[in-house]
Amino acid sequence: MARTVLVVDDDPTQRRLIQAVLEREGFQVQQADGGEAALERLQAGPAPDAILLDLVMPGTPGLEVLRRLRAEGVTAPVIVLTASGGVDTVVQAMQAGAQDFFVKPASPERILVGLRNALQMKSLTQEVDRLKKHAAHLVTFDDLVGASQPMRLVKVMGERAAKTSIPVLILGESGVGKELIARAVHGGSDRAGKPFVAVNCGALPENLVESILFGHEKGSFTGAHDRHLGKFQEAHGGTLFLDEVGELPLDMQVKLLRALQEKEVDPVGAKRPVKIDVRVVAATNRDLAERVKAGLFREDLFYRLNVFPIEAPALRERRDDIPALVEAFVRRFNAQEGKRVMGASAEALALLTAFDWPGNVRQLENAVYRAIVLADGPYLTPQDFPAISGLAPAIHAPASSAALDAAPGEPAPDQPVRILDDRGHLRTLEEIERDLIQLAIEIYAGHMSEVARRLGIGRSTLYRKVREQGLDVEMAEAG
Repeated sequence: MARTVLVVDDDPTQRRLIQAVLEREGFQVQQADGGEAALERLQAGPAPDAILLDLVMPGTPGLEVLRRLRAEGVTAPVIVLTASGGVDTVVQAMQAGAQDFFVKPASPERILVGLRNALQMKSLTQEVDRLKKHAAHLVTFDDLVGASQPMRLVKVMGERAAKTSIPVLILGESGVGKELIARAVHGGSDRAGKPFVAVNCGALPENLVESILFGHEKGSFTGAHDRHLGKFQEAHGGTLFLDEVGELPLDMQVKLLRALQEKEVDPVGAKRPVKIDVRVVAATNRDLAERVKAGLFREDLFYRLNVFPIEAPALRERRDDIPALVEAFVRRFNAQEGKRVMGASAEALALLTAFDWPGNVRQLENAVYRAIVLADGPYLTPQDFPAISGLAPAIHAPASSAALDAAPGEPAPDQPVRILDDRGHLRTLEEIERDLIQLAIEIYAGHMSEVARRLGIGRSTLYRKVREQGLDVEMAEAG
């Protein structure tokens, strides 16, 4: 997404020159011919990414515009332009909130370097603020990226839940950001700033689940050399996030239900229960109602957790949020890796928006991270996402005319076997195997001995698979 720069100057020639310099580098440029026009533009629409502001203008001077911008909460970096580089002028501008200054006429290189430095400083400041909020457990729903209809619904529902103590169950596919929603529920509640403890129930060793969740006393079992509080006691006064709660063993589900109902836990080896003050937020990518029917999840625990469900949308259901997510990830990884990527090109954004993202936001995040590390230019291009730009055409392309015209018995290398379905998800092994066998039969004209040899299986195994998959047995028997 191209960065937007507002150029404020009463000299039209100066505005056009700066605009030409910035547009050559991929910036979008807005213009204002004076201080009042700049203030009106900022009030009417979204704030630009940066502002180039002339100090000496008729009407409202640049310093007054700068002071009013900062008073109204506009945080975009401001670079002031002045015809004289006097110390007093520079000091006043910096005290009013400017990041840099140019003495007119400034060279294109000076303008671009100063603008990029200001934007990078802004990104670093935003990333530091994000990390501080995360460390202090003060993330709120305002920090969640996305303004699509599904995300607006998540924010409305989450903010209502946060203001109460109602049990929350976050539902959604893997990688959609369920933990971030849980952190926002915590940060929007009266427990904000208190401990937020996250536990992935699917990653807990089965023989240690009870000890990890509820704690143990020293010497309570072999290897228990010290007393361990457990996650419930670590989260005392705050929030415990139980991710993938559907993976808990049944015997631990009983203990979890008791902890929720009685607000106390029984550490392994303890003589008496321990009172806890914890809000539990659970999440799952499973259908818990189906697991209840299958006897894999306790019905009473399901009803205890599923009081206020929040559905976290898959990324393919909120494609409008992809440009904003890419911008946030670019800012984060620029700070992390010391890069200066300005954003993604329009072609790259179109590619990313069209992709189905079976791994959801986590997959997009990793794709942008890799692109940032490999990028050489100021903007990410489709070439920086080879796993996406190169994969889709190869998988979904139909068989070429060369493949269809191949002589019997000759391989058709341009006719692929589809690995992913139309939504970008992996097809089942059975479906892929069936297509592979059918393709081999067609390539080798039904000569089953050759088909079996090429596939690396015995003829009897091949005939069995042909019958099981419902392939054309008569054609196969011809070989």
